[in-house]
Amino acid sequence: MNIFYSILLYFQKHGYYVCQRIADRFGMRAKVVRTSFIYVTFVTVGFGFALYLFLAFWMKIKDIVYTKRTSVFDL
Repeated sequence: MNIFYSILLYFQKHGYYVCQRIADRFGMRAKVVRTSFIYVTFVTVGFGFALYLFLAFWMKIKDIVYTKRTSVFDL
């Protein structure tokens, strides 16, 4: 059981925060978004997980492209 908690802690620390960012965007609690992803994954047999990975990839690319620059000369 200790291995399970260490894996869970690793994913919580190094995750993409997809659910948290979606919840912040829509003004919801992150717990509601997480449970929605879990239900969608069970109902659609894996589509929710694929959607989660797609959103994680998309948000990572968006963060890389839209970095905030301090001045005009940083281009």
